Amino acid sequence: MVAAFKERLQSLDPVYITFDSLQTLQLNLGNLCNMSCRHCHVNASPQGREIMGKEVMDKVIAFLSRQPGIALDVTGGCPEMNPHFRYLMEATAGLSPRRIVRSNLTIMEEPEMAWLPEFYSKHGIVITASLPCYLEENIDRQRGQGVHAKSIAALKRLNEVGYGYRHELNLVYNPGEAFIPGSQKELEAAYKVELFERHGITFDHLYAITNAPIGRFREYLESKGALDRYLNLLATSFNPDAARNLMCRTLVSVDWQGFIYNCDFNQAVGMPITNPSGCILKIDDLEQTTKHGAELFLAQHCYCCTAGSGSSCTGATA
Repeated sequence: MVAAFKERLQSLDPVYITFDSLQTLQLNLGNLCNMSCRHCHVNASPQGREIMGKEVMDKVIAFLSRQPGIALDVTGGCPEMNPHFRYLMEATAGLSPRRIVRSNLTIMEEPEMAWLPEFYSKHGIVITASLPCYLEENIDRQRGQGVHAKSIAALKRLNEVGYGYRHELNLVYNPGEAFIPGSQKELEAAYKVELFERHGITFDHLYAITNAPIGRFREYLESKGALDRYLNLLATSFNPDAARNLMCRTLVSVDWQGFIYNCDFNQAVGMPITNPSGCILKIDDLEQTTKHGAELFLAQHCYCCTAGSGSSCTGATA
């Protein structure tokens, strides 16, 4: 039987199950997406109906204006498909020292989204883009036919407007099956060689992220009868060094309705931050709930962040 993640973390060091300080505010703009990837933990698709409105965005903007120095990390779904995406990015200009957009790349190849690369460049936005492999057959098998070609075209356009040398461009690798990523350093080196030699593409960093056993990926594991085996793999690969750098100690995730979570994975499984009486907290409560020492909400899926070299929104943690 797999040991409870929270107890394992607490036995290592009680401080690891508590919040440290808010460094990153992550916004999930909703589950609307132009793709339906089988590993997606938020079950995003073109039929997504959970879309963050301007009312929640305005509260985020007000918070950032009161709390300078916090990074803004914008994700989805496909965040660019939110009808108020442009408004959010323009309104937060100058409020955050680092603004990140997590893109699936293919959205930039949609005719009505041709403005995106220049918009990103103009606003100095950091792009963190999903590219689970550099080989066409692997990407198309995991994410859909033609995704590789669109991703490469989008990366070339980003390079043309300064990404990969003047503006920061990071790529994200995640396994196509139920295994833990290899060395992030070695994967990054291989990606840089392969993408440059094959397509002339340059980028800054590669993040190796472990698939969380939730959402669509969990359904895939269950269909293969592999869920228990994968959970056991994550638990037996627990790395104490990775546990020291859990992203939930410095990040808070906000969903489309303004409810807050310790991470995007908790958001996907419906495990929000609550007060001692069990009331679910929202963006309005952010300042009082992100205090040093607040206890984190943890579950078994959290093992994905401490397995092997660890995993977070910025890749390996050990």
